Amino acid sequence: MAVLKRLLQEDSGDWDLRHAAFGLAVRTHAGHMAHLLLQHGADPGHCGPDELIPLRDAVDSGSPALVEALLESRIRGRYSQSHLSEMRDLACHWHEAGAESELRRRTSSCGPVARTRVQDDEYYSVGELTLAGVAVRDGHGAILTHLEELLGIHPSFEELMARASTHDQDHSTWGRATILLAGRRDQETWAAAAALRTHADPARRLFGAEVLRLTHLFDDSDEDAFAGPALDIFTEWSAKEVDLAVLTEVLVALGEHADPRADEALLAYVGHADPGVRGAVARRVGTWSESPALSDGVREALLVLMTDVDTAVRRDACLTVGRVGYRDRDPVLADAMAALLDDTDRQVQVAAVHGLALHQDDRCVEAARRLGPPQPGFLAEEHYLDAAWRYEWRRDGC
Repeated sequence: MAVLKRLLQEDSGDWDLRHAAFGLAVRTHAGHMAHLLLQHGADPGHCGPDELIPLRDAVDSGSPALVEALLESRIRGRYSQSHLSEMRDLACHWHEAGAESELRRRTSSCGPVARTRVQDDEYYSVGELTLAGVAVRDGHGAILTHLEELLGIHPSFEELMARASTHDQDHSTWGRATILLAGRRDQETWAAAAALRTHADPARRLFGAEVLRLTHLFDDSDEDAFAGPALDIFTEWSAKEVDLAVLTEVLVALGEHADPRADEALLAYVGHADPGVRGAVARRVGTWSESPALSDGVREALLVLMTDVDTAVRRDACLTVGRVGYRDRDPVLADAMAALLDDTDRQVQVAAVHGLALHQDDRCVEAARRLGPPQPGFLAEEHYLDAAWRYEWRRDGC
């Protein structure tokens, strides 16, 4: 996938080949590749109906990405409302029966089921089950939610939460449910999500926190009616939450508010024992501030986090300094990033090069040369290293 993404980004390319590649991805049930090709300009309308698999096969596959590729807006009109309703019923059957149970029924096999976790699209993963040589993914809940949305069906908050709760936060079914609920932006949904913050089940609290966070994040109206209530809820919540996954979600939500109270709440967790919690602080503290300079508290926190024992925390703190610290180009922050050029981890070194380039610091140029060409395995490494080249180009007046 990383290689394909790089080729698509570099190649202005043969558009006919890109369109044909989309058809091939769909026919081979490679929904994640079809999704990526759509993002980079493939037009599904260039594929005739006989060049794609039937929508029924995509629903049976359990891959939300594959179904969404076939329901892309430019070809959605090929399917009648009655056919979409049939596919909704099929997805509902798979979801209610359970992927393993339905797979056993269809294969008539009582043998062992092999299970693995696979990336289904750019953001979410699903489970993949294989039995008697037949593989199916367990994303039927997400497919059901998507088809209901297209059909104008309005499932309740409780129904969508129950659908998501059979999976974890990284699963497509969970993601589709929280995004759909957040998109409603109504007081009924807000109240239902807010009420979950005192629920005994951490999974329910996590679901509520994500719906609240996304509701505010997606609110692009001038009024931004959910900003104040969200900040109040998350500030209070952060001081009480004990579950690490829920606390991390709450801290991420706080980091999406340009308010000193949000940073103050985040700073309380700089020394937390869990690296995931510290990582949330490193990624978010100070990032939404509208001030031209970092506060003393945020600056000190980032300096501490850049020396964290956890590699990911050091990397994320360095990336944050690059994104927000360039506004005042604090030499102390620049020196702290420069110290990470000799870190034992390449990802941290790349982050330091990127940050120094944004600070217009010459030390990024030689460090980027030492690292050599971008390597696969670290998201956006090419982008981060290119920052040094762009700085050098500007510096030398090219």
